[in-house]
Amino acid sequence: MDANLTLGLNADDSATLCKELNALLCDLHVFHHNVRGFHWNVQGPKFFELERQFTALRADLDHDIEAVAKRIVTLGGTPLHTMQDHAAGATIPAVKDVQDGTEAVRHCAAAYGVLLVRERALLALAAKAGDEGTRALLSTLVGAHETTSWKLRAYLS
Repeated sequence: MDANLTLGLNADDSATLCKELNALLCDLHVFHHNVRGFHWNVQGPKFFELERQFTALRADLDHDIEAVAKRIVTLGGTPLHTMQDHAAGATIPAVKDVQDGTEAVRHCAAAYGVLLVRERALLALAAKAGDEGTRALLSTLVGAHETTSWKLRAYLS
Protein backbone atom coordinates (compact mmCIF):
# COMPACT_ATOMS: atom_id res chain seq x y z
CA MET A 1 0.00 0.00 0.00
CA ASP A 2 1.20 3.51 -0.79
CA ALA A 3 2.32 5.13 2.46
CA ASN A 4 1.17 8.55 1.20
CA LEU A 5 -2.42 7.36 0.83
CA THR A 6 -2.33 6.07 4.37
CA LEU A 7 -1.01 9.42 5.60
CA GLY A 8 -3.36 11.47 3.43
CA LEU A 9 -0.50 13.39 1.80
CA ASN A 10 0.21 14.11 -1.84
CA ALA A 11 2.84 11.68 -3.19
CA ASP A 12 4.83 14.41 -4.96
CA ASP A 13 4.88 16.57 -1.84
CA SER A 14 6.04 13.60 0.22
CA ALA A 15 8.81 12.83 -2.27
CA THR A 16 10.01 16.44 -2.12
CA LEU A 17 9.92 16.39 1.66
CA CYS A 18 11.88 13.11 1.74
CA LYS A 19 14.52 14.59 -0.55
CA GLU A 20 14.92 17.66 1.65
CA LEU A 21 14.79 15.65 4.87
CA ASN A 22 17.58 13.46 3.47
CA ALA A 23 19.64 16.60 2.85
CA LEU A 24 19.05 17.57 6.49
CA LEU A 25 20.00 14.04 7.52
CA CYS A 26 23.28 14.37 5.62
CA ASP A 27 24.09 17.62 7.42
CA LEU A 28 23.23 16.07 10.78
CA HIS A 29 25.50 13.09 10.12
CA VAL A 30 28.48 15.19 9.01
CA PHE A 31 27.99 17.48 11.99
CA HIS A 32 27.82 14.44 14.29
CA HIS A 33 31.12 13.14 12.88
CA ASN A 34 32.69 16.57 13.36
CA VAL A 35 31.55 16.70 16.99
CA ARG A 36 32.90 13.20 17.56
CA GLY A 37 36.29 14.41 16.36
CA PHE A 38 36.11 17.48 18.59
CA HIS A 39 35.24 15.23 21.53
CA TRP A 40 38.22 12.98 20.89
CA ASN A 41 40.78 15.66 20.01
CA VAL A 42 40.05 18.80 22.02
CA GLN A 43 42.91 19.94 24.21
CA GLY A 44 43.69 22.84 26.47
CA PRO A 45 42.49 24.49 29.65
CA LYS A 46 38.79 24.02 28.84
CA PHE A 47 39.19 20.30 28.04
CA PHE A 48 36.96 18.92 30.81
CA GLU A 49 34.17 21.41 30.19
CA LEU A 50 34.20 20.99 26.40
CA GLU A 51 34.56 17.21 26.47
CA ARG A 52 31.29 17.00 28.45
CA GLN A 53 29.56 19.45 26.12
CA PHE A 54 30.63 17.55 23.02
CA THR A 55 29.32 14.35 24.58
CA ALA A 56 25.96 16.05 25.13
CA LEU A 57 25.92 17.46 21.60
CA ARG A 58 26.60 14.00 20.15
CA ALA A 59 23.70 12.55 22.15
CA ASP A 60 21.39 15.33 20.93
CA LEU A 61 22.49 14.80 17.33
CA ASP A 62 21.99 11.02 17.65
CA HIS A 63 18.39 11.71 18.69
CA ASP A 64 17.87 14.21 15.85
CA ILE A 65 19.30 11.79 13.27
CA GLU A 66 16.99 9.02 14.43
CA ALA A 67 13.93 11.28 14.39
CA VAL A 68 14.62 12.61 10.88
CA ALA A 69 15.36 9.13 9.49
CA LYS A 70 12.12 7.76 10.96
CA ARG A 71 10.17 10.65 9.45
CA ILE A 72 11.62 9.87 6.03
CA VAL A 73 10.53 6.24 6.39
CA THR A 74 7.09 7.33 7.59
CA LEU A 75 6.70 9.43 4.45
CA GLY A 76 7.57 6.41 2.28
CA GLY A 77 11.19 7.33 1.57
CA THR A 78 14.52 5.71 2.29
CA PRO A 79 16.97 7.53 4.57
CA LEU A 80 20.43 7.98 3.12
CA HIS A 81 22.72 5.87 5.25
CA THR A 82 26.20 5.63 3.78
CA MET A 83 29.09 7.87 4.66
CA GLN A 84 29.51 8.63 0.95
CA ASP A 85 25.89 9.78 0.70
CA HIS A 86 26.25 11.92 3.80
CA ALA A 87 29.44 13.60 2.60
CA ALA A 88 28.02 14.21 -0.87
CA GLY A 89 24.68 15.55 0.37
CA ALA A 90 25.83 17.78 3.21
CA THR A 91 26.38 21.51 3.14
CA ILE A 92 28.12 21.41 6.52
CA PRO A 93 31.79 20.83 5.74
CA ALA A 94 33.65 17.93 7.29
CA VAL A 95 36.49 19.16 9.48
CA LYS A 96 39.34 17.20 10.95
CA ASP A 97 42.16 17.49 13.42
CA VAL A 98 40.61 20.36 15.39
CA GLN A 99 42.19 20.45 18.84
CA ASP A 100 41.50 24.04 19.84
CA GLY A 101 38.29 24.25 21.86
CA THR A 102 37.28 27.69 20.67
CA GLU A 103 37.73 26.68 17.04
CA ALA A 104 35.62 23.57 17.64
CA VAL A 105 32.84 25.64 19.23
CA ARG A 106 32.96 28.05 16.26
CA HIS A 107 32.48 25.11 13.91
CA CYS A 108 29.52 23.93 16.00
CA ALA A 109 27.91 27.38 16.04
CA ALA A 110 28.28 27.64 12.26
CA ALA A 111 26.81 24.16 11.78
CA TYR A 112 23.75 25.06 13.82
CA GLY A 113 23.29 28.10 11.58
CA VAL A 114 23.26 25.83 8.52
CA LEU A 115 20.82 23.44 10.17
CA LEU A 116 18.44 26.22 11.17
CA VAL A 117 18.28 27.67 7.66
CA ARG A 118 17.57 24.21 6.22
CA GLU A 119 14.99 23.40 8.92
CA ARG A 120 13.09 26.65 8.37
CA ALA A 121 12.94 26.00 4.62
CA LEU A 122 11.65 22.49 5.35
CA LEU A 123 9.03 23.92 7.71
CA ALA A 124 7.67 26.01 4.85
CA LEU A 125 7.57 22.97 2.53
CA ALA A 126 5.82 20.87 5.18
CA ALA A 127 3.26 23.62 5.81
CA LYS A 128 2.53 23.90 2.08
CA ALA A 129 2.07 20.10 1.91
CA GLY A 130 -0.20 20.06 4.98
CA ASP A 131 2.25 17.68 6.66
CA GLU A 132 1.72 18.30 10.36
CA GLY A 133 3.97 15.40 11.41
CA THR A 134 6.99 16.87 9.64
CA ARG A 135 6.12 20.36 10.86
CA ALA A 136 5.97 19.12 14.46
CA LEU A 137 9.35 17.42 14.15
CA LEU A 138 10.95 20.45 12.55
CA SER A 139 9.44 22.85 15.09
CA THR A 140 10.99 20.79 17.86
CA LEU A 141 14.36 20.72 16.09
CA VAL A 142 14.31 24.46 15.42
CA GLY A 143 13.53 25.26 19.06
CA ALA A 144 16.28 23.00 20.38
CA HIS A 145 18.82 24.12 17.78
CA GLU A 146 18.11 27.81 18.41
CA THR A 147 18.76 27.29 22.12
CA THR A 148 21.99 25.40 21.51
CA SER A 149 23.10 28.00 18.95
CA TRP A 150 22.52 30.76 21.48
CA LYS A 151 24.56 28.92 24.12
CA LEU A 152 27.46 28.36 21.72
CA ARG A 153 27.44 32.01 20.64
CA ALA A 154 27.36 33.08 24.31
CA TYR A 155 30.39 30.88 24.98
CA LEU A 156 32.25 32.56 22.12
CA SER A 157 31.42 36.13 23.16
